Amino acid sequence: MRISELSSRTGVAIPTIKYYLREGLLHSGEQVAATRAEYDDSHLRRLRLIRALLEVGRLPVAAIKKVIEAVEDESLPVHNLLGTAQYALGPVVEPEPGADWQAARAQVDRLIEERGWSVAAEAPARNELTQTLVRLRQLGLSTDLTPYAEAAQRLVSEVEMDTIPFDGPRETAVEAMVLGTVLFGKAFDTLRRLAHESESARRLTGRAP
Repeated sequence: MRISELSSRTGVAIPTIKYYLREGLLHSGEQVAATRAEYDDSHLRRLRLIRALLEVGRLPVAAIKKVIEAVEDESLPVHNLLGTAQYALGPVVEPEPGADWQAARAQVDRLIEERGWSVAAEAPARNELTQTLVRLRQLGLSTDLTPYAEAAQRLVSEVEMDTIPFDGPRETAVEAMVLGTVLFGKAFDTLRRLAHESESARRLTGRAP
């Protein structure tokens, strides 16, 4: 297909596609003439992935490049590929000085160990969760995250991981993981707010569901 059809089928403007080509985010098409290239389904998949990372994951171009490099490195196992994308999705949280951080980090590490989770020591989510625990402690709120960990493990192992096509193209697996992580996360947060409203009505007004 020509670049015009590629644009039409993906909803990505031609100037944007050319920008992705220049930046190396999108691989070149097959040159069939001096000023014309042909594109195929692999370009459609790549553009869908870029849009997912950019529009849903809100990743900067530099982070998208790292994910694309991992996609193109066929020697990289799929687990590591998905980890590259997963790490890029979360914020970079630097450790804070003081005993509060150390205590919270120890609690995070202990929770992960107790759940039997296989999580790298350098996983950014460790620091992200540590920061959350520090804020909970400072506000005098409960820091018992066991019920949340149990719910997360059940959702991921019984529902979300089954939506990722591990045996398909690498772009498709990453796209599904990114969309699932972000969109299922938003859906779960929204459902919690709805449940809060319903439970508040039940406890405080006596209104039955």
